[in-house]
Amino acid sequence: MLSYVLVGLSLGAIYAIAAGSLVITYVASGIFNLSFAAMAYTVARCYYFLNTEQGWGILASAVVSLGVFAPLLGIVLYAVLFRHLRLRSTPVKLVATIGLSVALPPLVNLIFGTLTNPTAPGLAPRPLGVITVFDTAVNGDQIATYLGLVVVLVAGIGLLRFTSVGLKVRALVDSEAMTALNGISPGRVSVGVWAASSVLAGLAGILVAPTAGLSAEAMTGLMATAFAAVVAARLRHLGVAIGVALMIGVVTGVVQKFVNADSDVAAKLVPGVPFVLMLLFLIYHAFRGQAGDLVSGGGLDRSISTQADENSTTTRDLTAVPVWRQPGVIAAAVVFVVVAIAPLGLDEYWTARVTAGICLAIAMLSYTLLVGEGGMVWLSQITFAGLGAIIAAELATDHGLPALLAIVVAALLVTPVGVLIGILTIRLGDLYVALVTLSFGLLVTTLVFTTDSIANYGMGVALLRPDVVSDSTSFAYLALVVFAVTAILVANLRRSTTGLAISAVRWSENGARTIGLSIATVKILLTAPATFVAAVGGGFLAMNFGSTLPDSFSPFHGLVWLAVLVTVGSRSIVAALVAGVLFYLMPAVFDNYLPSDLAEVPTILFGLGAIMVARNPEGVIAQFGDAATGVVERLRRSAPPPDAADPDSSPNKVIGGTSA
Repeated sequence: MLSYVLVGLSLGAIYAIAAGSLVITYVASGIFNLSFAAMAYTVARCYYFLNTEQGWGILASAVVSLGVFAPLLGIVLYAVLFRHLRLRSTPVKLVATIGLSVALPPLVNLIFGTLTNPTAPGLAPRPLGVITVFDTAVNGDQIATYLGLVVVLVAGIGLLRFTSVGLKVRALVDSEAMTALNGISPGRVSVGVWAASSVLAGLAGILVAPTAGLSAEAMTGLMATAFAAVVAARLRHLGVAIGVALMIGVVTGVVQKFVNADSDVAAKLVPGVPFVLMLLFLIYHAFRGQAGDLVSGGGLDRSISTQADENSTTTRDLTAVPVWRQPGVIAAAVVFVVVAIAPLGLDEYWTARVTAGICLAIAMLSYTLLVGEGGMVWLSQITFAGLGAIIAAELATDHGLPALLAIVVAALLVTPVGVLIGILTIRLGDLYVALVTLSFGLLVTTLVFTTDSIANYGMGVALLRPDVVSDSTSFAYLALVVFAVTAILVANLRRSTTGLAISAVRWSENGARTIGLSIATVKILLTAPATFVAAVGGGFLAMNFGSTLPDSFSPFHGLVWLAVLVTVGSRSIVAALVAGVLFYLMPAVFDNYLPSDLAEVPTILFGLGAIMVARNPEGVIAQFGDAATGVVERLRRSAPPPDAADPDSSPNKVIGGTSA
């Protein structure tokens, strides 16, 4: 038993470092860093480059990667992104950090090269040394992990509790404005916090790489596991987060004593431990009323935050503006026409990609509902799409239902799952929704999508197109019709009484409460149509490719989906169509016309576009619509009035000095 406990403690130590970093940066800056995994991968990849590819020693590689590269990374990211996010709303913060998590790993691969073998060394010499503790073997990687946690705890507690630096950090946590009034530079303190957070992320990434592998996916799994500890700590309490993280590691290690480590049960049970614990903590906090997003600082900070949000949001009254002049309408019409005629003028290769993009656009509309209308960041929509695809394929293949009917039935079966997640999490705050939905997606991917009968060696379950739309062109128009119908329903929802309530909640939750609206109820109402639409979109994607292809519904791909959509515009309905088509067209363009080394550039651009949501919440489509509307308006104003164009046409022309 002791050996399993020690193995669990080594895992728990890594989780504790990750959870501690997430809590510190959140409390100090008000930003929950969903790009933690990308930062961990970046620093760990630098260590691998120095140690393995360049042949440096462990100490030199660790000093440069953790002592130089990691702090510089944190400083640069703070200067470029994080310092602009402190006074933004929670959804904007989450989307911006998601954009960074999407852009950073492929950018690192572009610089250092893509690894074909993710196996990586840690901080212990190879071959691993082993010592015996109470007749139990402990290897070098475990010892390095224990020492890493001890160093972090001693240095962190000493720095925060007994130095002037720690006093300044605690002052910043209480109020940035008051800290500045006392002659302390909040910017310098924040730079230090983010530099330290980057070091902790890198340390966690280096330590977890020998067991989980050196990949962005492995680092995201580490971060998701740390979420359970962060939720237990209510996003605030560092000691609780570290303690729960250690407990999660021990429980995970002990569980493996009772199941065969190589069995399917172990492969599915062990990853589920953090999610089960997270669910228990959520229920506990909900009953005690102890959850909710952190509002950092005092009244002065909150006033500044409110003013910043008002300044960064453009509220428009379009009720008196003709439809053709409303922002985005011109762009929407042009885009829809172009996509509609594209299959007629393209060959089969490009038509297939446009068709796939239209199918994805249906699923993208679920993000339009949740992110654009509801102001919520859900990271499990791709999981609902995958569940819809898998259930539809099972119904069509095993039970003989027509494919289109199977998709609708599957979507109806998946919808209650989304509603249940909403009921459990929405009352607890936007951050809890993001954390739980990402963890749920990872859990379903591990427990369901990897099942032998569903994965089928990566081929998935067959879901064929109806015979009348067997070719790409006709199927593209079927998908476009479904998209148009869904888009009309979304537009009608906006104009309904429920849509007005949703709009009121999005613009001001406090104002919505004053008129008697239940914030949680309004947001939960959105989860049903959003989940249904995601599942339908997943079914169409599977039908387009002829199979469910479970690997294509990974939560990591879902982050890219969201990044593409918010880049184009999360509130614009036609933006979902543009985002879906771009998702498949841009990589194809790079693959066919540019060097293979640039294959990941589209993903980098998608991530950078999501980062820009901090400055441009409405997206590219709205900007294009505004620009087009402005041009039309300027042309209208510059045109000479009828009187100036034709003097004879004036009914009041002067003849002989008198008015006729």
